[in-house]
Amino acid sequence: MSDNEDGAFGNDNNEEDFYEQEDEVEELEPDYEEENVERDGDNDAEDPNNIVAVNGDGGHTQASGAKSASEADKKIPQEKRTTTPYMTKYERARVLGTRALQISMNAPVLVDLEGETDPLQIAIKELNQKKLPLVVRRYLPDGWYEDWTVEELL
Repeated sequence: MSDNEDGAFGNDNNEEDFYEQEDEVEELEPDYEEENVERDGDNDAEDPNNIVAVNGDGGHTQASGAKSASEADKKIPQEKRTTTPYMTKYERARVLGTRALQISMNAPVLVDLEGETDPLQIAIKELNQKKLPLVVRRYLPDGWYEDWTVEELL
C-alpha cells in the first residue's frame, strides 16, 4: 500500500512530468590571466610571456599576448612606482606555483640541483637565489599597473 494511493498527497501525474527540463549549463571562461612560459632559457624579465598578474584586471589582456594601446599606456614607469618593494605571501605563493608548474613541464632549471626532484622545492631554491625569470604585475585600483621583477622584491 502506497501513501499516494488515494491521490490525497498530490496529483497522479507521472514523476517525469514533475521534474522540469534543466537549462543548458554555459561554460564560463576563467577570470585570471594564463601564464605563458618562454622555453628558450632566455632570462628577459620584461618579456610579456614572463609576467604573472597577481590581482586586478589580469584577465582583460588579449589572448595572443599582444598589448592593446590603452594597456601599454597604463604602465607606471619604474622610477615612479609607489607600491612596496616587498613580496606579499600571495605573490610568493603565485610565483612559486607558476614556476613549479613550469619546471614540472620540463622548463630549464636555473639553479644547480643537489638531488632535488620536487618542482616546488626547486622553485623555492630558485626564489631564494633570486633566479626566477618572472615579473610580478601589480594592478592599482585606477587601472594602472606596476611591474616588479622577482629579483627586485625582497
